[in-house]
Amino acid sequence: MKITFWGAAEKVTGSMFLLELDSDFRILIDCGMDMEQMSEDMPIHPSSSFPFEASMINAVILTHAHLDHTGKIPILIREGFEGPIICTSPTASLMDIILYDSAAINRIKLNKYHKRKSKSPSYKPGFDLKEVYLEKDVKEAFKQLKTIDFDKTYQLIKTVKLRMVPTGHLLGAANVHLEIEEGEEKKSILFTGDIGRLKYPLLTDPSTPPKADYLVCEATYGGKTHQSSSDTEKELLHYITESCIKKPGKLLIPAFSIGRTQAILFTINKLFKTEQLPTIPVYADSPMAMKSNRVYERYSNILNEEALEFKAEHKELFYGENFDYIEKLEESKKISGKPGPAILVSSSGMLEGGRIQHHIKQNLQNPNTTILMVGFTPEGTFGHKLVNADGTIEIGNKSVPVLAKVVKTDAFSGHGDHHDLMRTILSQDVENNKGVFLVHGEPDSLETLSQDVRKAGFKQVNIPKKGESFEL
Repeated sequence: MKITFWGAAEKVTGSMFLLELDSDFRILIDCGMDMEQMSEDMPIHPSSSFPFEASMINAVILTHAHLDHTGKIPILIREGFEGPIICTSPTASLMDIILYDSAAINRIKLNKYHKRKSKSPSYKPGFDLKEVYLEKDVKEAFKQLKTIDFDKTYQLIKTVKLRMVPTGHLLGAANVHLEIEEGEEKKSILFTGDIGRLKYPLLTDPSTPPKADYLVCEATYGGKTHQSSSDTEKELLHYITESCIKKPGKLLIPAFSIGRTQAILFTINKLFKTEQLPTIPVYADSPMAMKSNRVYERYSNILNEEALEFKAEHKELFYGENFDYIEKLEESKKISGKPGPAILVSSSGMLEGGRIQHHIKQNLQNPNTTILMVGFTPEGTFGHKLVNADGTIEIGNKSVPVLAKVVKTDAFSGHGDHHDLMRTILSQDVENNKGVFLVHGEPDSLETLSQDVRKAGFKQVNIPKKGESFEL
């Protein structure tokens, strides 16, 4: 059995791990989009978006719905993959929103490209045309989707058993545990996906995963502990008070429409329902967020006890009296310039797209505006540049002064920190473990986590490079 790391190797995005069995059965764990778009990550085969033949893959298993874990699924189908795409039901529902939204964005990019190309035949796009998929590609992908339940063992093929274990992080997110028979030998491997954190809004705590011979573990927050010593509710109350009550300012919160936005809106709703805040307009400016809210409501039976009790009392999770969900782009542009205090939650979290961009641009030079970054921003993204801006930031060809206050919190990060990662790793049998592979992290995080894993007694600890293979 061989594993090759084709994504999220020495970086945070683009999860994609290929497991090849001795029987030639090939399983792809996650098929994510690389959000950093690094030039050295060009595929081996120039005519393909993948460094392997898509038709040679027999099955895909998805840990959760985020784009950096699912975003290349439509391309895989288009290039010839014909097997099942396996995930939990909530993951399938959220992926439906994410991939169709991604396709809509691609259509806009493609239309702009064709217009410029018609005027200037030598024009080259700033993106890879092979990476562009449209709604029809997403529709084809969903024909191959197969959903399974948490904590049940499924026979993938005669020699492979699959189990999905809840891991927090996002609705439907799972560890993937595989038991594999090869000849007279039995082997097991656990892919953590993205590990959630304890006591996160709406979500249950990560379950203790079953033991495995080999562990592939994410390391996003390796070496880091979440800065908030208080709970998420107190953290958000502090920023709202400082931004909208002590002064008549706006609080802009760029957040992923799926997962992060639900946690934030639920927490704001709780603050109003418990009368910890005066009436302040709350704008949820993301059509995707509205769709995602409905998925969370649909699967509310698997949310945590706090969410279940809140819904039983108030009959809803995300809709307070002063909440205004913005659907049309024209409405979105109007609310940026409205006077007075307001909380505005809009996508996307890395500031790489979505409506948050025009809100940021319109309010960047307003000293009464606070921009609260609530998630991880990989190097190279606009969000990362804004957090690290020293008085000015480049937008297009212009240097724009940053007069708004930019603050950062990881109180709403869905990723577990160093302690959460070690808790998952230490759930494994140190003496019998045959290999730990650390992925989905920046180099410093990977190295720091690897040191503690070795100190804990694990003998084979690896930080794979992209394209590196290991015999298991």
